[in-house]
Amino acid sequence: MDAFKLMKELRVNYEQEVYYLPKEAGLSLIESTTRDDSRISAKCRDAKVEDLWSLTSFFGYSTQTFVLAVNLLDRFLAMIRIQPKHLSCVSLSCLHMAAKVTEEECNLTPTDELIRIGQCRFTVSDLSRMEKIVAKKLNFKSNAITALTFLHLYHQIILSHSTARKETLSLEKLEAQLKACLCRISFSKAKPSVLALSLLRQEIDAMQSEDMLEIAFHIQTHLKIVDGELLLWSEHVAQCLSDYASPECCKPNHRRLRWIVSRRTAQNLHCYRSVPELPTIPEGGWDESESEDSCEDVMSSGEESLSSSLGSDAEGPFFPLHFRSQKHRQHLQA
Repeated sequence: MDAFKLMKELRVNYEQEVYYLPKEAGLSLIESTTRDDSRISAKCRDAKVEDLWSLTSFFGYSTQTFVLAVNLLDRFLAMIRIQPKHLSCVSLSCLHMAAKVTEEECNLTPTDELIRIGQCRFTVSDLSRMEKIVAKKLNFKSNAITALTFLHLYHQIILSHSTARKETLSLEKLEAQLKACLCRISFSKAKPSVLALSLLRQEIDAMQSEDMLEIAFHIQTHLKIVDGELLLWSEHVAQCLSDYASPECCKPNHRRLRWIVSRRTAQNLHCYRSVPELPTIPEGGWDESESEDSCEDVMSSGEESLSSSLGSDAEGPFFPLHFRSQKHRQHLQA
């Protein structure tokens, strides 16, 4: 696709991205919720997104599947006030819905296997019912415009000017950094176009490429993204990648099928067991009465966090070396 068509497609997506943004008021309510509250907290949401990252890697799903699942999850949580005990069902429903859109049918994981490997305590019928609720509330029929959409377009635009840059500007690296950012609910408030451009600028600055910087500036001008907004999210991205590169940061395992589990969990993974019906899922909004459940109750009831038992492979080339070195030195001095 030539540069003119890419810029035209970029503009069309930019004008439509607003329709796929989570409600900021709902996200703010989640961020203000404490762990002792009866609503979903930011920490619960972030932990569940890390679980989705682990599962997409485990099943060999694409980055597109993960990003779409997170988009569906955030839009639903920002619209509907759900009880913490329903969060696992909602998140897995979003993953299954995303996979059915982005993955080949032959690569789709059977629903019962998805529930079992996800260590969830609900039935296939629960998951099916939840998918219908999510699809209805979000009016979901196909794909969505996400930060990954823009990241791919930005990458293609840069490559369209010179194929020699293909080896230096890694799309895989940019995708990994995007996934790290999406594990924090704060980035759900960013416009996808701005978040993607912030990631691109971060990588270009690290490469010290003047010609790529000029192309990125041309993209910013074409989309009329103001400097202040881009600078704000660029700072957030830099901080996130710095924190994520720290040896003190617990991250989900990205290695497919390398999963460290307890003996009890391993036995559960290899045998089917009866599970209780999930209580009726209320479809009320944020303004309705609060539930009596808590995130702590859900975590202690047997639904373990996948990411908490997984190793880390973020020592690879996807995160800034100078951030890792700096953090590592601080950790040693401490």
